[in-house]
Amino acid sequence: MRTRALPPALFPVALAALSSFLFFPLSKAYSQEGRLLVAQKGDHSLGIVDAEAGTVIASVAENGITGHEVTASPDGRLAYVPIYGNSGVGKPGTDGQNMVVIDLAAQKITGSVDFGHGVRPHLPVFGPKDGLLYVTTELDRTVSIIDPKTLKIVGTIPTGQAESHMLAISHDGRLGYTANVGPGTVSVLDLAARKTLKVIPISGMTQRISISMDDKWVFTADQTKPRMAVIDTAANQVKTWVPLDGLGYGSAPTVDGHWLLMALPGVNEVAVIDLETMKVARSVTTPVDPEEVLVRPDGKVAYVSCVNSNQVAEIDLATWKVTRAFATGKQSDGLAWATAK
Repeated sequence: MRTRALPPALFPVALAALSSFLFFPLSKAYSQEGRLLVAQKGDHSLGIVDAEAGTVIASVAENGITGHEVTASPDGRLAYVPIYGNSGVGKPGTDGQNMVVIDLAAQKITGSVDFGHGVRPHLPVFGPKDGLLYVTTELDRTVSIIDPKTLKIVGTIPTGQAESHMLAISHDGRLGYTANVGPGTVSVLDLAARKTLKVIPISGMTQRISISMDDKWVFTADQTKPRMAVIDTAANQVKTWVPLDGLGYGSAPTVDGHWLLMALPGVNEVAVIDLETMKVARSVTTPVDPEEVLVRPDGKVAYVSCVNSNQVAEIDLATWKVTRAFATGKQSDGLAWATAK
């Protein structure tokens, strides 16, 4: 079959059409791979952020009360925000008793879990194997278990300690670890048996918690000295201490398992800890008050919420530099990544 040559006058039009066809779908697909979710603590809302553009797409109001932390459903469609209240851990204030569910596409609250009384629900974490949602419920000294399909409470796990503020779950889904702030301890939980296996003493006060990619180590920050506790999960005891430049706070391991990033709010840095040597290898300067760290699932970037800067800093994990910081709402705190499926 013969083909007809395109008249020269139509070359620019054809080229523009081809460019649009080739590049627009790719750009659109890339921008929809995921969203950064930010708890806008000072605005009583959840920020939905286009991390590629560094802009807030929407802020979903939480009806005048505050959620500090957030997680996304595995399919990236929903966000779960426990409504903590208007105070900090261990301080006087209101006691939240529910968790809201936000449809990220519709940008509105579509469901709620009622705990029945004030429990100060704080951190939600999806079980990696069972698909259940585990939420720290401080005032009850428990972790509550939610069926995300029915939004019903299907069980609780006692932590044996007050102020069980943060939670990490092993990648095999068997064990949970809570940082109990005021007691300065870590509770080890059997998730299937729904019981406390051990309470590990750390210090006079501790904050935040994370777990290594191979489940061998759990990390929490001493709030009385500038150091990080490294817990051996086989022995359920502190194996060693890592000295820091300041008091530590939130932390997260890199996807390759080599590094742990820990925010140091008092010195405006993120410490990069080599998990082979258990020593700080370098530090990254951030905006004021870095508190929570999130490593993006592709392992290329880490996001750090800088609460009193009202920003999130983006760290390139290849160069260990802050590539930019973008405004994400008043007192931007808890972070999550919603991966589009």
